[in-house]
Amino acid sequence: MMLDAKIPSGPLAEKWNKHKFDLKLVNPSNKRKYDIIVVGTGLAGASAAASLAELGYNVKAFCFQDSPRRAHSIAAQGGINAAKNYPNDGDSVFRLFYDTIKGGDYRSREGNVYRLAEVSVNIIDQCVAQGVPFAREYGGLLDNRSFGGAQVSRTFYARGQTGQQLLLGAYSALNRQINLGKVKMYTRSEMLDVVTVDGKAQGIITRNLIDGTVETHAGHAVLLCTGGYGNVFYLSTNAMGSNVTAAWRAHKRGAYMANPCYTQIHPTCIPVSGDHQSKLTLMSESLRNDGRVWAPKTVELAQKIQKGEIKAIDLKEDERDYFLERKYPSFGNLVPRDVASRNAKQVCDEGRGVGKTGLAVYLDFADSIKRLGEDTVAAKYGNLFDMYRQITDENPYKLPMRIYPAVHYTMGGLWVDYNLMTSIPGLYALGEANFSDHGANRLGASALMQGLADGYFVIPYTLGDYLAKIGPAPIDANRPEFAKVKSEVEDRIKTLLSLRGNKTVDEYHRDLGKIMWEYCGMSRDAEGLKKAKGMISELRADFWKNVIVLGENEEVNQSLEKAGRVADFLELGELMIDDALNRDESCGGHFREEYQTPEGEALRNDDDFAYVAAWAYQGDNMPEELHKEQLEFENVKLTQRSYK
Repeated sequence: MMLDAKIPSGPLAEKWNKHKFDLKLVNPSNKRKYDIIVVGTGLAGASAAASLAELGYNVKAFCFQDSPRRAHSIAAQGGINAAKNYPNDGDSVFRLFYDTIKGGDYRSREGNVYRLAEVSVNIIDQCVAQGVPFAREYGGLLDNRSFGGAQVSRTFYARGQTGQQLLLGAYSALNRQINLGKVKMYTRSEMLDVVTVDGKAQGIITRNLIDGTVETHAGHAVLLCTGGYGNVFYLSTNAMGSNVTAAWRAHKRGAYMANPCYTQIHPTCIPVSGDHQSKLTLMSESLRNDGRVWAPKTVELAQKIQKGEIKAIDLKEDERDYFLERKYPSFGNLVPRDVASRNAKQVCDEGRGVGKTGLAVYLDFADSIKRLGEDTVAAKYGNLFDMYRQITDENPYKLPMRIYPAVHYTMGGLWVDYNLMTSIPGLYALGEANFSDHGANRLGASALMQGLADGYFVIPYTLGDYLAKIGPAPIDANRPEFAKVKSEVEDRIKTLLSLRGNKTVDEYHRDLGKIMWEYCGMSRDAEGLKKAKGMISELRADFWKNVIVLGENEEVNQSLEKAGRVADFLELGELMIDDALNRDESCGGHFREEYQTPEGEALRNDDDFAYVAAWAYQGDNMPEELHKEQLEFENVKLTQRSYK
């Protein structure tokens, strides 16, 4: 079945402005008659809630943290892209559009990506006006640095704390609306289902994480801004609370899940140190501006380093392989994340990895410190260096950092059209919760750009079109549909609490993560994927027999919270496997071993797979139905991606 993304007609550069004019409007005096539900208060959710409340809508905002400022957006480090061309180095809206399409390996929509590049220039002005302390040059102008997949400097940053500073800006705008009474904030509330009436999303069911109360909330539209599902791998750079439950509950109510196998592996993370870890730590991609990635040239040298017989600084220049610079001279250390990650894995697979496990390569700042001085490097990256030192007990000013790829971001997510509406009318998905802008691989510093673009500059226009069509009649939370879904949520909670097996939720989560990383991680093949499908199916069946969930509902119960989330991860894992098996090609972060060029690069099949794979839920333990959205490329030429 073919899907219609409702992308406007006309020239690429005119689509968004034309579409905004064609959208129906809500009279300002009528906006206060509409109730909007926003789930998640990271960059996408906080910016959307604040913007919609500023317009006059009544907003209910929900997060499971104790404050919106604890959303995982706060962990983003390196920067946010915008095509302002401040360095005068040849950037433009079209170049940002092109770099993003190419970076995603030609698996994203032209219309959405151009809109993202177009509104990026407004995001910076918005955030500066909010007081976000972007780095500035000596003369006071905003500074820029480079990120992977681009040959221009377009990334605005605040040291290594960009996500934190941007979230504080959005949080301040949100707090203003809370104080004005236009946003009602529900913290420590987890969405457990969505309610549809006559096919339209009209509310959600939540559980109060303090006292266990299950509540219904009604609204004219529901916006899911709940982030990605990287924690299906157990070990990832995501916050431990990050989960897929809100999106997965919506999926089981009829929202299509698009490209779930598209997972981004970030190349610069602190390597795994043991089974005791519950998450991994990201070291910003911005470090690749001044750090050089290398590994020993021979297995013998690597083994000596692994055994502690020699140190990295003992190796001479001719004993080092700066493999990214060698293989990709045009982009060097600033190749996109998927390319850098695969090359690091390849080096380690050859036996040239470093560290005690052999699963690491070096990120070395010796040349930059010699050229720029330690104070200059510290001014750019000081907090990142401090974080690395605290975690590893090694001084990165004196020794090169050890890095290895780790799960970081998910390009897949709920399918949305050009208006950010899912396949359920009235249900929208913003930011990482949707699939729309990044194709098969996200360029660094584009997550913050997309989240804020969706919240500040897209949804305030497109939501009004839907609301104007349905009218402002109040939504009745006493309808039987609400009671039915609430009862189903309560029954699920009771079922989870009745499980008194002998294996903890964390053990099941860790087992799932190992399967996903081994067979659906940085590389996949058909044989491994089929094996993983069976393993996850068995693990899921065992979960519902032998997991132990302690405590009661009427209290703070993290065991119950985790159990519900892991149950959803188990189901999602099977769909990710199906999606990866369906796509007989390599593209971006989806690397099938059977489909690669002689040089080991991803080999696409544009004739058969230039589409978005959107999956429709058919019932428990039933195969999902595949819907396709054909991707049309009118402004870029489909070519073999090259960064050499």
